[in-house]
Amino acid sequence: MDTQLVRGESSTSSHFSYEVFLSFRGEDTRKTFIGHLYSKLRDVGINTFIDDEELRKGDVISSKLEKAIEESRISIIVFSRNYASSSWCLNELVKILECKEKLKQMVLPIFYDVDPSEVRKQIVLFGDALAKHKERPFGAQRVEKWRAALTQAANLSGWDLQNVTDGHESKFIEKIIQQVLQEVNQTPLDVAWHPVGVDYRVKDIELLLQNECEDDVRMIGIHGVGGIGKTTLAKAIYNRMFRLFDSSYFLSDVRSEAEEFGLVKLQEKLLRQTLKTEGIKVGSVAQGINLIKARLRAKKVLIVLDDVDHKRQLEALTRERSWFGLGSLIIITTRDERLLCRLGEKERYEAKLLNGNEAMLLFCWHAFDSHFPPQDYVNLAHDIIDYSGRLPLALVTLGSHLQGSSIEEWGYEVEKLRAIPHSDIQKILKISFDGLDDETQTVFLDIACTFHGFLEYEVTKILNACGFHAKYTIATLVQKHLLQRSPYYLQMHDLVRDMGREIVRTESARDPGKRSRLFIPQEVCDVLQGNKGSKNVEALRVDPGTLKGVNLSTKAFEKMKNLRVLIINELHISGDFGLLSKNLRWLSWKKCPLKCIPSNFPAENLVVLDMRESDIQEFQLNLQCCRSLKELNLSRCKQLRSTPNFNGSLSLETLYLYGCSSLAEIHPSIGNLSRLIKLYMSDCKKLTDLPSSICQLISVDYLDIDGCSSIKTLPDNLGDMRSLRHLYASYTGIKQLPRSVEMLRNLVTLRVEGEKLEAKWSISGRGVHRIQYSLSTFVSFLSLTYCNLSEADIPRDIGSLFSLEYLDLSGNNFYCLPIDFSKLRLLVELYLNDCENLQTLPSVSNLENLRILQIKNCQKLVKITELDNLPSIERIIMMNCSSLQNPFNEGFFSAPALYASRKEDPDMDGLDIYFQCNEIPKWCRNQITASSMCLTVPTHNNNEYNFLGMVLWFVSDMFDVFRNNPCFRISIAHKETFITTSTDDIDVTDDIDITDGHNEVSCVYYRSDLDELFDGQMIEVWSDNVTVKKIGIDLLYVGQNGKVISLPGDVDHSYSKYPKRVSTGLSTPPYKRL
Repeated sequence: MDTQLVRGESSTSSHFSYEVFLSFRGEDTRKTFIGHLYSKLRDVGINTFIDDEELRKGDVISSKLEKAIEESRISIIVFSRNYASSSWCLNELVKILECKEKLKQMVLPIFYDVDPSEVRKQIVLFGDALAKHKERPFGAQRVEKWRAALTQAANLSGWDLQNVTDGHESKFIEKIIQQVLQEVNQTPLDVAWHPVGVDYRVKDIELLLQNECEDDVRMIGIHGVGGIGKTTLAKAIYNRMFRLFDSSYFLSDVRSEAEEFGLVKLQEKLLRQTLKTEGIKVGSVAQGINLIKARLRAKKVLIVLDDVDHKRQLEALTRERSWFGLGSLIIITTRDERLLCRLGEKERYEAKLLNGNEAMLLFCWHAFDSHFPPQDYVNLAHDIIDYSGRLPLALVTLGSHLQGSSIEEWGYEVEKLRAIPHSDIQKILKISFDGLDDETQTVFLDIACTFHGFLEYEVTKILNACGFHAKYTIATLVQKHLLQRSPYYLQMHDLVRDMGREIVRTESARDPGKRSRLFIPQEVCDVLQGNKGSKNVEALRVDPGTLKGVNLSTKAFEKMKNLRVLIINELHISGDFGLLSKNLRWLSWKKCPLKCIPSNFPAENLVVLDMRESDIQEFQLNLQCCRSLKELNLSRCKQLRSTPNFNGSLSLETLYLYGCSSLAEIHPSIGNLSRLIKLYMSDCKKLTDLPSSICQLISVDYLDIDGCSSIKTLPDNLGDMRSLRHLYASYTGIKQLPRSVEMLRNLVTLRVEGEKLEAKWSISGRGVHRIQYSLSTFVSFLSLTYCNLSEADIPRDIGSLFSLEYLDLSGNNFYCLPIDFSKLRLLVELYLNDCENLQTLPSVSNLENLRILQIKNCQKLVKITELDNLPSIERIIMMNCSSLQNPFNEGFFSAPALYASRKEDPDMDGLDIYFQCNEIPKWCRNQITASSMCLTVPTHNNNEYNFLGMVLWFVSDMFDVFRNNPCFRISIAHKETFITTSTDDIDVTDDIDITDGHNEVSCVYYRSDLDELFDGQMIEVWSDNVTVKKIGIDLLYVGQNGKVISLPGDVDHSYSKYPKRVSTGLSTPPYKRL
C-alpha cells in the first residue's frame, strides 16, 4: 500500500440522503413486518426513509417523495396481499424502477405472504386489483404501465418469506439486514490527511480512461516505486467513479493478503463483495476462476487490485476482460511494471514523484503544520527533501518524526539519514520506530503483527489488559504516522507494517518458535503442530480455518510461558489446560467447541475472556482464581443454561450474556461483583427472574433486559443499584415496577414499553404505589407508551424531573396532566398520541425549550393553555382531536414569545403546524378558495412599520399532504422560494377517523426569514405536489411601539397558476415531474 497524497478529495460524502427507501402497503404490514424491519434497520444504523401510511393515498406521488426515492441508495419493495390495490404503491413502484435504470440504484423485492408468480403474472389478488383500477378514468393506460412494472420487479432477485426462512419473520428480517448492510457499507474510501499533488495525477488517469470506449471492459495499470502514491491515486479514482457501476470493490493489500491467506481467499472476497453474497465458498483457484467468469460476466463492475506483486494474482482474479460485463473497469496498482505487459501503452500510468514545491509543501505540513518551514529550518528541510527523493512516504514519515525537534536534533537526524542508502525504505521507516519509547515500540509490534486491521476499541482493550497505556501509545503512533485510523479500525501502511514484522522476524530468522509474536499461518501451524514454541512467544494469533479439522493438544502451548495474548477462534484443543501460560491477559476463543470450561484453566492474570457463540453448556472455571478478570463475554452461547459462580471475581466490569437463549438461571453470587459497570442480558428468553442479589451491584450504570419475555417481575430492592443510569426493560413480561425504583437517583434513560405493563405497581406487603416512585430527577429520556396509565399514575410533582428532554406518554388513559407538568423547562419533544381520555393540558408557557409537540387521536381534548407562549416551538401536530378548540387565534402569531425568539436566533426562522381543519379563520386578512393565490403588498409607511414575517395557511387534502411531504412555492416580485417540510413523523394511518365529515388538513407556516416586502410587490403562492383548496396569507409588521399588526393586501380573485386544470376532472393536477 502507498502513502496518501490527499486528505479527503476523493472521500466526499455520498449524494444519497437515505440508504434505504421502504415501499409497502400499510394496512398489510405497517404494524407487523414493516415495523420490525424498520426498527431493525435503524438499530444497525441504516438511515431509512419510511413515509406515513396517511400519505399513501391518491394517484400522484409528490415531488418530495420522488426526491426521497431518487436520493435513496436501495429501495425495498414489500409486495403484500393488498399492495396492488393502492395506485399510490403502484406509482411508487414505477418511480423506483425508473431510478434503478437511470441512477443505477439497487432494488430489493420482498414477497410477504404472496407468491412471486402472483406479482409477475398479475393473478389472484393482484389481477383483481388491476381490473378494478382499469375501470377508473385513464385506468387502461396506467394499468399497462403498472403491469410492466410488476413483472419487471418480480423478475429481480428478491426474497420470498416462505421459501427463504419457511415463514420465520425474524430470521427473514435478519437476512434482509445482512443483504442491506453489504450494500450500504460500500462507502467512499478515506484517502489522506493533506491534499498535496493529487489533482493533476488523477486527471492524467481520467484522460487515459477517455481514450477507451466506455462500453468496453477497460483496464488501467498504475505502477511505480513503493510509497509513491499508487494506492492514493487508485482510491481517488475509485471514489469518483464507484457509484457508476453495478458493483464495486477495492481489494487492498493483494500482495500481503495473498501471502497470508492464499489466492482462494482473495477470490472469495472478490465474489462476495461484488455479488454482495456472504455464502460463497471456493475450493480451489481453478474453481474460483470459473466462478468469477460465470458470475461477473454480465455485471458492470469496478474492481481495484491494490499492490499486486505476482502474475498469478492477476491470473486468478482478473486475467481476461471477457470475465466481466461491458463497461467494467479494472484498476491495478503494482510496483512491478512487468506485470502490466498485457496492457496497452495507453492503459499504463507511471506514478510520478512529487515536484519540488509539492514535496516541500507535503513535508512542511507534517513537520511544521504549515505551508513553509521557519527560516532557521529552511536548509535542513531542503536536505530532508533531497534525501527523500521526493517520495511521499518518506516525506510524511520523516516530517512526523522530526516535528517539534530542535535544530540540533534535526542536524543529527540529517547526518544519520545520510548514512542510509536511499533505496532502503525499510530503514528509513525504522528511524521513526527507533524514536519511540519501549512501551510504544512494544505496542507498535503488537499491532503490526497481531492486531492490524482490528477495531480500535478492541485493540485498546487488549493493550490495556496487557498493562499498556493504550490511549497514549496509539495516539503517539497515529501522530508519528506509523498508524492510521480508518475510521474505526487501526491500519498501517504496508511498508510500515512490514518494517515491524521484519523486526520480529530478525529476532530468530530460522526458528519462528523463538520469536515474540506468531501470526503467519504457515509458521503458526509449524510451531503448534511441532511443539516448537518457546518462552519468547508473547502473542499468538490463529486465523479461523488455519488449522481446520486439526485437534491440537495443549502441549503445543506448554513452552510458551510468557504468552499474554492468545487468539484461537474456532480452534479445537484438548488436553491439560493447566499447561497454558499463567501470564495470559487476553484470550479470544470464539465458537469454542468445548461443552464446558475446564476448572484448571490458567486464569490468574486473565483480564478478558471472550468466548461468544461457543458451545458451552457449563462454566466450571473457578472465578475465584480470576481476580484480574475485567470482561467476560458469553454472548450468544445458545446452550449455556446457567451462569458461573461469580464469587471471587471482584474485578469484573463488563458481563455479556445477551442472546443466551437457553439461559434460565443467574447465579446469586452475581451480587458480589462490586465493580461491575455494564450488564447485557437482552433476549435471554428462558430467563424467568433476576436474583435479588443483583440489586447489590452498586457500580452498574447500564442494565439491559430488553426482550427477556419470561421475566415477570423485577427485584423489590432494585433501587439499591444507586449507580444505574440506563435501564432498558422493554418487551419483557414485567407487569409491575417495584417501589424502590424511586431510589435510582442517577437514572438518565428509562425505557419501559409494552402492553403487559400495568398502570400501577403493587409492592408485596406494602400496598399500591404509583409511577412517581419510578422516576429520577436526572432522567432525560422517558418513554412509557401504552402502559394504561391513568391520571393517578402521573405524579403531581412531575415537574421535578428537571433533566427531562424527551417525554412520550402516548397510548395511556389519563384525562389530564398535573399542573406541575409546566415546570419541565428542558423538555424538547412531547408526544401525547392516542390518549383517548385526555381532556385538558395545563399551561405550557414555561416549556421554553419545547420544539416538537405532537398530539393525535385525542378526541376528548378540549383545550391547551398558552400555546402561543412557546418561544422555541418549531413543529405542532394536532390530528384527529375533534373536540379541540382552534388554538391558533389572531394573537397566536403576533405573540411576543413567538417572534421575539426568532428575531434573536436566525436559525429559528419558522414554525410548521398541521391540524385537522377545513376553514381559514377570519382574522387571516387575505384568503381565497382556490389552488393558488396572487396578493399585492399593501401600501404602508416603511418608517413606521417593519416587516416581521408571513403566515401562510393552506387547506389541503389530508391524505395528499401526509403522503407527499408538501412543497409550497412562494414567488415575491418574481423571485421564487419554497416551503418544503417532511410529514413522515405524523404517521397518520388509512383508518383515521374523519370526525366531522371532511378530510382536509390545515398546513400553517410562519416564516420570518423572507426578504423585506415593499409596496406594490406581487406575492404568488401555489403548490406543485398537493391538492390545495383554500389559501390564506397574513402579512405581519411590527411598529415602533413593538406592537404586531396585520395589514391587508389586494387579492387577485381571477388569478390561477394552473388555468388548464379546471377541465381535467381530476382531484390531483395532471403533471409529470421531470
